[in-house]
Amino acid sequence: MIAARKTAVLKFGGTSLATPEQRAEAIAHIADAQANGYAVVAVVSAMGRAPAPYATDTLLSLIDQRTGSRNADLLLASGETIACAVFADELCRAGIEAIAMTGAQAGIVTDERFGDATIAHVNPDPVREMIASGIVAVVAGFQGASNSGAITTLGRGGTDLSAIAIGHALGAQRIDVFTDVSGVMTADPRRVDDARRIERISSVEMSELAEHGAKVMHHKAAEYAYRTKTRYAIKNLADGSGTIVDDSVLRTQPVTGVTVTGRLTWVRVIRGDIENPTQRMQTELEMFRRLADADISIDQVTINQAGVCFVIAGDRGNDVRSLLGDLNLAVRVREGCAKLSVVGEGMRGTPGVVHRIVDALSAANVEIIHCTDSNITVSLLIPVDDSTRAERAVHECFGLHQGEEEA
Repeated sequence: MIAARKTAVLKFGGTSLATPEQRAEAIAHIADAQANGYAVVAVVSAMGRAPAPYATDTLLSLIDQRTGSRNADLLLASGETIACAVFADELCRAGIEAIAMTGAQAGIVTDERFGDATIAHVNPDPVREMIASGIVAVVAGFQGASNSGAITTLGRGGTDLSAIAIGHALGAQRIDVFTDVSGVMTADPRRVDDARRIERISSVEMSELAEHGAKVMHHKAAEYAYRTKTRYAIKNLADGSGTIVDDSVLRTQPVTGVTVTGRLTWVRVIRGDIENPTQRMQTELEMFRRLADADISIDQVTINQAGVCFVIAGDRGNDVRSLLGDLNLAVRVREGCAKLSVVGEGMRGTPGVVHRIVDALSAANVEIIHCTDSNITVSLLIPVDDSTRAERAVHECFGLHQGEEEA
C-alpha cells in the first residue's frame, strides 16, 4: 500500500500551453501547489490550436477529418502525448522532477468506442507511485486504452474528463481546471455585457450548464464529477480567479445561469390519418429507428396525442424529410433555431419561474417555438437571430448581474 499524500491535480488546456510564456505560468502554478504541501499531478491537452503543428485539428487534417476509428484515435492521441513529454521536460529544466505518462500508463481504461470512448475505470496505482517518489506525473489527457490495449480518445475537450477521473481515483484534495477564462459565468460575456462570474456552483448546475452549451467545462467531465460527487475548481491561468464546483451551495435565488446553443432544427411530426394505436406506435418506432440508424441525435423530445416534437443539431430539415418521407406522417420542420437554457437548483419547488421566463421573452418580443423542462433546467427553442436578445432578457429578469446576496 502506497502512503497517501495531500494531492492536487492541475489540468492545463491547449491554450494554456501554447507558448513558452504560458507554460511558464503553468509551471508556476505547479510550484505554488508544491510550496503549499501538495503532491502534484498535471494533466495536459495538445498544445495550442490549429494551425499549431500538434493541435488536434491540425492532426485531423492529415486524415481529412475522418474520426471514429482505431487509427484516428492513435493519431489524435499523439498531440497530448507530445504535450506531456514537452511539458515534463520543461518542468525538469525548471528544477521540478517530472515524468510524462500516456493516459494508458496513468491507468485510464475505456471501452472501444473510438473517438468518444467512455471511461470504464481508473487504476491510480501508477500515478500514486510517482507521487510516493516525489515526482510530478504529467499525464496526457483526452486518451486512455481499452482492455485489449487499443489507444482510445475521450471526445473533444476530453482532457477535462481525464483530470476529473484521475482526481477522483486519487481522492485528490484539489482538482483545478486551468483555462483562459475566469471561471463559470452567469451568461456568455460576449453577448451579455454584465455577465458575472459565479463564485460557487453545484455539480448538478455545472453539469446542466455544460450539457446545454456552456463551453467552460466539457459536459462529460461535468457529468462525471456530478455522478461521483467530485469537487473541483475552474480557474484562469493568468490570475487564478475562478469558480468552485461543489455541493455545499445554498441557493436563495431560483436561477444560477443561462446559456444558448444553436443552430438547430425543430421537427414536428403529425400522425396524419393513422387511427390504430398499435400502428401509430409502430410507425413512431420506425421513425426513431431511422433517426438512430442515421446517427441523428435528438433533443427536447415531447410525445403526446397530437404527435411528436424534437430538436436536432444544424439546419437539417431536408435530411429529416428525406429520411421520413415514405412514412404515413406529416413532417414539419423549422430551421434557424437556438436553444435557450435557464439553469438553477433554486427553481426546485419555486413557483412562477416559467412565468417569469415567458414574460421576459414576451417583453423582448422573442417567439417561443418549443419548451421542455427538467428538475433544474427550462429549455426554450427560439429563433437563432433573437438568441442574444433572449439571453439578455432572462439574465436581467432574474438579476443575474448581481451577486446572489444582492439580488
